[in-house]
Amino acid sequence: MLFNLFADLGDQFVLFNLFRFLTFRTGGAIMTALLISFVVGPFLIRWLKSKQGNGQPIRADGPPQHLITKQGTPTMGGFLILISFGIATLLWADLSNAYVWAAILVTLGFGAVGFVDDYLKVMRSDHHGISAGLKISVEIVIALIAVIWIQSVTAEPLASGLAVPFFKDVLFDLGWLMIPFSIFVMVGTSQSVNLTDGLDGLAIVPVMIAASSLALIAYLVGNSVFSGYLQIHQVPGAGELAVFCGALVGAGLGFLWFNAPPAMVFMGDTGSLSMGGALGVVAVVTKHELVLAIIGGLFVLETVSVIVQVASFKLTGRRVFRMAPLHHHYEQKGWPESTIVIRFWIIAVILALIGLATLKLR
Repeated sequence: MLFNLFADLGDQFVLFNLFRFLTFRTGGAIMTALLISFVVGPFLIRWLKSKQGNGQPIRADGPPQHLITKQGTPTMGGFLILISFGIATLLWADLSNAYVWAAILVTLGFGAVGFVDDYLKVMRSDHHGISAGLKISVEIVIALIAVIWIQSVTAEPLASGLAVPFFKDVLFDLGWLMIPFSIFVMVGTSQSVNLTDGLDGLAIVPVMIAASSLALIAYLVGNSVFSGYLQIHQVPGAGELAVFCGALVGAGLGFLWFNAPPAMVFMGDTGSLSMGGALGVVAVVTKHELVLAIIGGLFVLETVSVIVQVASFKLTGRRVFRMAPLHHHYEQKGWPESTIVIRFWIIAVILALIGLATLKLR
């Protein structure tokens, strides 16, 4: 909004020229989301506590120590992320950019699905919300709308093309198959972040790391000079998603203030589904879907651990891990929660650096 109000006045007032720079507005989005989180957070947490009573229901079949250490902690903290992220994005992004609105649609839409799931869990005082099938089906519909919207404003061959890391000129034309593939990226990332969200601070920091990486990618992809130098496919207008990602980072930092061990609030599906969807839609717009699998490799690893566990148990009756997702396996091995979280953060940083390296290794 500030860009739309003041950028054109830059010729008359030199100070307003700042609003023309993506870097300035991205920094503004980070700080705005962070400050909103600090102001709104205490009030929202007190309100959630007053409404939820016993807080987020703890799974009886989960790690036994969670029944003691996490009992009574309120959920739906994703509200804090969505509020601060939403206001910051609307303030600092170019609201005439269709990519921004498509990304907002996915983020808030997936967040709404998560809210209903969290609400039912709290009201029923158990860990069963809406069914997995219904949850994924609604996400698919939301993602379908977003993908069609994105493709309508993206020029060919990029609209239906799949870029491949490490190869500068490779762009596979998937045709109409690009639609289900893009939906898979958004919904799959959403579910992967949701699986990772099991310990205090475990999911939000890798989300911020991935969002920071995607902010840089969006900035480079949207810039004709940098994209030409790096020999990556330029997507005009995609640079505006750097502001969107900046708002995610700021909102994540603000949430982490309250989610740091011991957590005062959990993000719940409201936060994890929306954050995963946000990462997925940015990857789709910037044509870095495959790179997201590297940058967000920690989420992939957690998801694969669940798939392997379920498949092994159904086929052989044996479990590969003591418990899935993977972070629970290490809990069962006796690792302290803080050790697991920090080591997983380190893994997320390493994978993000590897993912960013693909920008130059072509």
